[in-house]
Amino acid sequence: MWQEALFGVEVLLLRATPAYYGMGVPRGDGSGVVVIPGFLGTDLYLMEMYAWLRRIGYHAYFSGIGLNAECPNLLIKRRLNDTIDQACGETGRPVHVIGHSLGGIIARSAAAQRPNDIASVITMGSPFRGTVVHSRVLRAAEIVRDRILNTHGPGVLPDCYTGRCTCNFLDSLRRDLPDSIRQTAIYTKSDGVVDWQYCITDDPARDVEVPGTHIGLAFNPSVYDTIARRLAARAQ
Repeated sequence: MWQEALFGVEVLLLRATPAYYGMGVPRGDGSGVVVIPGFLGTDLYLMEMYAWLRRIGYHAYFSGIGLNAECPNLLIKRRLNDTIDQACGETGRPVHVIGHSLGGIIARSAAAQRPNDIASVITMGSPFRGTVVHSRVLRAAEIVRDRILNTHGPGVLPDCYTGRCTCNFLDSLRRDLPDSIRQTAIYTKSDGVVDWQYCITDDPARDVEVPGTHIGLAFNPSVYDTIARRLAARAQ
């Protein structure tokens, strides 16, 4: 995990890349794009991506979920769905969802629940095929799980925040997304937080490898270039 400290290099490289200023990447078509933060993160750290998406011609939206340390089922029902409704209403068309780490898992689940409202899903270092993460992350997840159970009590299922839960969030995640939703799974083999092999679909047309760190995927110049091209391809 110590290599994750190098994400700062990716932040610096991003601002020195022409794509960051909208040069050399396809222009957006005005579609809505919702960005979703990862575990223990908020929309704030996705400010760079949010601003960049607006610069290249999209209507970007923060997820509105607050701190991503809550039952994902509740985050989707009580917060994310409101943002997707707003984005669809203001743009008049299906929206794209982009999620980092756990945010990507939430994005895929939301897309499965409302396929008519989602144009594409882009995940960044999201282990949607199984929870294989660093032991420190697992310990933090246990703390979050205890807080969820203490806060909501009977309002959540007993196995909330585990792979054994039977809530709509996990049930949706197990479904195959329809062909109408374009999928992109961005991953790095030097990921110090999750096992990259659980972050891919095994379809070369959907999986995109980039160099860098797990945290840095939210700032990685190669990721930004990939996002611009995948969003533009969906519009064609």
